[in-house]
Amino acid sequence: MIARAGRQPARSERERTNAARKSRALAARLELRAALPSFVRAPSSEPELLARAAALAGRTVAELAALVGAPAPPRDQRRAKGLVGRLLEHALGAHAGSAPVPDFTALGIELKTIPLDRSGRPLESTFVCTVPLERMAELEWDGSPVQRKLQRVLWIPLESGRDLELGARRIGVATLWSPSRGEDALLRADFELLAIALGRGESERLSARTGRYLQVRPKGANRDSRVRGADEHGAPLLLAPRGFYLRTSFTARLFVGYGDGAGDSAGDSAEQARAAGTRPD
Repeated sequence: MIARAGRQPARSERERTNAARKSRALAARLELRAALPSFVRAPSSEPELLARAAALAGRTVAELAALVGAPAPPRDQRRAKGLVGRLLEHALGAHAGSAPVPDFTALGIELKTIPLDRSGRPLESTFVCTVPLERMAELEWDGSPVQRKLQRVLWIPLESGRDLELGARRIGVATLWSPSRGEDALLRADFELLAIALGRGESERLSARTGRYLQVRPKGANRDSRVRGADEHGAPLLLAPRGFYLRTSFTARLFVGYGDGAGDSAGDSAEQARAAGTRPD
């Protein structure tokens, strides 16, 4: 005699909630993959790049990591320096890596993520590129790595704050920017001031306070990192690596009215713009 299988017990409310959450998460991943069917391939045009960036607006860092098949991000961003930038590079098809050329080389567009607080203010300076210490004496602003990187920038804001875990932070609405004539003149003046000191081999004595909007700061994996440079007499010398950075006083000008002053945080603005199919001016 075959025993009749007993009835399966009804799922608890908690189990149903967890199942619904997993279903929504899977649907979100599938939606993102559908929006970015060829995210590994470099975009062939500005509209294609902007469409990919628009598909990410309002999504969390955790969702972005799942999209590209990366591990879940750690809670503490200090343990994941540069992680969001790398995830975005992967998702958007940037392949330049650390080369001194724009991330989207064929388009001449650099990708920069920028953490904003709830009022839309940048929380930290923005790394532009490594200082080529061996060549600074011969570089002019036009054609320099800094100028090439900043000619055309896709800024992607990231909702940030001490109370927000990295994975829960949302990606904002991307903005494609080129410096105005006045902004270019300001950056040129800072670069030329810094280049004089760097060209004289004075990088070790150069203060981060030098430069109105563009500054030079240490940029190395650790305090023992060294790169080739030259002293004030042109003799070869191993020096601590340096990087060019944009001060928050400059980048804040680009995001006036982006946060609470315009009604919402960067993440909320992204959600609204995505729902409306528009981008902020």
